[in-house]
Amino acid sequence: MRRGPVLASLAAAVLLVSGCTWVLYGSSWLRVEKVTATGTEVLTPEQVLAAAAVPVGSPLVSVDTDEIESRVRGRLPRIDSVDAVRAWPHGIGLKVTERKPVLLIKKDANFVEVDASGVRFDTVPKAPAGVPVLELNAGGSPSARRFDEERLLHEAVLVAGSLPAPIAKETVQVKVGSYDSIVLELTGGRSVRWGSGEQSDAKGRALTALLKAAPKAGHFDVSVPTAPAAAGS
Repeated sequence: MRRGPVLASLAAAVLLVSGCTWVLYGSSWLRVEKVTATGTEVLTPEQVLAAAAVPVGSPLVSVDTDEIESRVRGRLPRIDSVDAVRAWPHGIGLKVTERKPVLLIKKDANFVEVDASGVRFDTVPKAPAGVPVLELNAGGSPSARRFDEERLLHEAVLVAGSLPAPIAKETVQVKVGSYDSIVLELTGGRSVRWGSGEQSDAKGRALTALLKAAPKAGHFDVSVPTAPAAAGS
């Protein structure tokens, strides 16, 4: 067996690996020079970049994208998800998705935003348009011991998050008197008896049909979605 060609092949392989390692880690060719952020709505790209704190100038291959994603979510609670990807040869791209409020909780002069998962993610001085405010008044309810405020908040979020978009925009308040006594207040002084958070999707469809069938009605009842009713003007 000829040892010369074998040794030459091994030496070439070592040189190749060493060269690739140097290019990836030691050279200035593949280092982070640019970081971009997309997908923001309320936040600015600059806020996301500041939270990400990507080490510009570091070898692109050594950047820990999982750590960057964790850092962004930890520093910006409004961020629901973030995807950090390498954009060879010199970039890192951050694609973010912000949480969207489905319900507001009044707190002094401010409003706490709650998303469809029940996460309270920000406090703002002005209520965002088209997001209903929670009115929780279950102190005298016989079910108060069984369903605490956190559980009732969960039910309110379930209802608000399941509303069809056109109805959600017209919903001003979500009133919770007990687990099975939820009422929606719509624009124009209209009210909707919703009942519990159960079958909310079916109730949303029933309310959509009622609003079309009785556009001048002032009171709606979809607590039993198979037998919805409308009354008043």
